[in-house]
Amino acid sequence: MTKRKNKTYTTEFKQEAVALVTEQGYSVSEAAASLGITTKLIYNWKAKLEEQQAGNALNEDERAELKRLRKENKDLKMEKEILKKASAFFCERNEVKYQFVKDNSQAYPIVKLCSVMQVSRSSYYAWLERPTQLITADELHLYRRAKKLFKRSRESLGYRELCKNLRKEGFNITFYRTRKLMARLNLTVKQRVAYKVTTKRKHSDAVADNLLNLNFNPVAANQVWAGDVTYLKTGEGWMYLAIVMDLYSRRIVGWHIGKRMTTDLVIKAMVKAYNLRKPAKGLVFHSDRGSQYTSRRYRHLLNQFNIRASMGDVGACWDNAVVERFFGSLKHDWLLKVPQPTCEYMKNDVAEYMKYYNLERLHSANNDQSPVEYENSLRKVKVSGWS
Repeated sequence: MTKRKNKTYTTEFKQEAVALVTEQGYSVSEAAASLGITTKLIYNWKAKLEEQQAGNALNEDERAELKRLRKENKDLKMEKEILKKASAFFCERNEVKYQFVKDNSQAYPIVKLCSVMQVSRSSYYAWLERPTQLITADELHLYRRAKKLFKRSRESLGYRELCKNLRKEGFNITFYRTRKLMARLNLTVKQRVAYKVTTKRKHSDAVADNLLNLNFNPVAANQVWAGDVTYLKTGEGWMYLAIVMDLYSRRIVGWHIGKRMTTDLVIKAMVKAYNLRKPAKGLVFHSDRGSQYTSRRYRHLLNQFNIRASMGDVGACWDNAVVERFFGSLKHDWLLKVPQPTCEYMKNDVAEYMKYYNLERLHSANNDQSPVEYENSLRKVKVSGWS
C-alpha cells in the first residue's frame, strides 16, 4: 500500500488563486470550485499573502522561535492554572493529591499535573488501580434526592432541615449523617442580607389594641391572621409585597405585589385571603402600625368582613415575629439567590416561593410538615374523630 502524498502548489498558482477572489470578484467557494481545490487552501493562501504584503510574515528561524516561545508560554500558563487550583492540596496527604490529578486529568496532561503536585506518575497509576469503595443503589438514590431537595430550596436547607425532608421521603438518616453527607456532596448553605425598612402611620389615624400579646399559636385555623409589607428590589426599581398569614399553620392565605406601597396593596392581599378562607365572625388580624393598616379604608374593610384589628406596640418588632421570619426566609433563602432583573420576573419568583412555602417547606411549628399538609392532616384527624 503506497503512502498518500499531499499535493503541492507553486507560488504563482497560489497568487493566481487568491487573485480570483481579490481582483476578479470570485467568491472563495467559486474560486475553489473552478480550480478543483478546497476553500480552506484559498483562505490560508490569502491570509499568508496579506501578512507578507503587510510585512508581518516570518522567516523559518523566526517561525521556529515563535513556536518554541508559544509552547513555553503555554506550559507556564498551564502550570499557573494548576497551581491556582491546587494551592489548598499541597499540605494534604498523597491520596488527596492523586484525587486532584484524577479530577483534572481531562483538562491538563497527567505528566504536568504530577509534576506540579510533586507526585510520581507510577505512584499515581498504582493508586488508580486500587479497588474503589462501592456505592450502593440506595446510597446513590440518597445522594440524588439530597442534591435535588437542596437545589429546590435554592441552597437554603441546613443539615437539620435537609434531614427532616429526607426522613419524610423514607430515608433512615440522622442529623450527624446528614451533616457529613452535605460535606461530601459540597452542599453549602448560602444567604444574603436583605434590605430592611419600616413604615410609619399618620398621626390622625386610629390605632387598634394589641389583641395578640405574643400569642403566635392559636388552637384552630382562621382564628388569628397576621400581615405586613416588605420592600423587594428589582433591576427596574422597588416592588412592595403585602401578605396575610394564618398563624395556626403559618400558611400564606393572601398576598399581593405591586409597584406602589399604598392602602390598595394591603386591601387586595386581605380580599384574596378572605375570599379563599371565608372565616367566621371574630377573626383577629394583627399588623404593625403602618399607615396602610391604620387608614380609614382598611379599617372599614375589616369591619365589613367582621374582622377585629390588632396592632403591635411601637418599635416592638417581635410583636409580629412570625411574619418577619417569613420575609427573612423569602429574601435570604429565595429571592436574593438569583438576579431579579424585572418587576415581572420578581412577581413570578414570589409566586413560585409562595407555592414552595405553602406546599413543600417544612415548618417546626407544624410538626415538621408544610402549612397545607399540616392543615390537611389535622382536618383528617377531626373527621375521623367525628365518625
